[in-house]
Amino acid sequence: MRLKGKKALITGGNSGIGLATAKLFVEEGAEVVITGRNQKTIDEALQLLGPKAHGIAVEITDSAARKAAFKEAAEKFGKLDVLFVNAGIPGNTPAGAASEELFRSIIDINLTSAYFTVEDALPYLNEGASIIFNGSVIGTLGLPGYSAYAATKAGVRAFARVLASELSPRGIRVNVVAPGGTKTPIWNRDGSRTEEQVSGLEKWISGTVPLGRMGEPEEIAKAVLFLASDDASYVQGVELFVDGGATASPLGGPMFRQ
Repeated sequence: MRLKGKKALITGGNSGIGLATAKLFVEEGAEVVITGRNQKTIDEALQLLGPKAHGIAVEITDSAARKAAFKEAAEKFGKLDVLFVNAGIPGNTPAGAASEELFRSIIDINLTSAYFTVEDALPYLNEGASIIFNGSVIGTLGLPGYSAYAATKAGVRAFARVLASELSPRGIRVNVVAPGGTKTPIWNRDGSRTEEQVSGLEKWISGTVPLGRMGEPEEIAKAVLFLASDDASYVQGVELFVDGGATASPLGGPMFRQ
């Protein structure tokens, strides 16, 4: 068990990659605290995760609420060994038609709140702890229509490297996992797409990936587990792509091989 006796906090741990990671962490011996906006989905996640998991409903953009939540987690469950900064939102911001309100919201949640999640958690992190940010291939690929989202994920990569420098004296490792297209609720969280549209999107994404399919949340979780565990004890400041080859071989997908 690679996380036996460890304490972990996962933001956005009530669904998708966050929930899959929480489940794997528990299986590997950790006690896990998950956060999310929605108490109902937190409660549903805790039923799945069992007694070694705990949930706190918090709006991650609310500075006072975030600070209080992390303090509560540490006071109840002890200082933290792993912090997975996972909470985030998608959003389409095409040039010439971008909503300024949506643009600012994406930046606030995915970048500003990600940074201050670490800032607020630092007093409660053990020496030698592991911080993992959830990035994205979109921070590298230049996908049309996603300027705000891409900027946040490139920004996460940039300040993870700075934090790696700053926190190394405490033995704290800071790394980024960068998923490719993964089967999570993020693709239709607002319910604006039909099942047929979601299926078509998944088929298109799969066609761009050299391995010919989308990733599963559990596959991303395994990469997070590696970065969280002592198996990655000499891994610092990296961006680990878990994307079926989409970044390394952008023209290697089935649609390009025809």
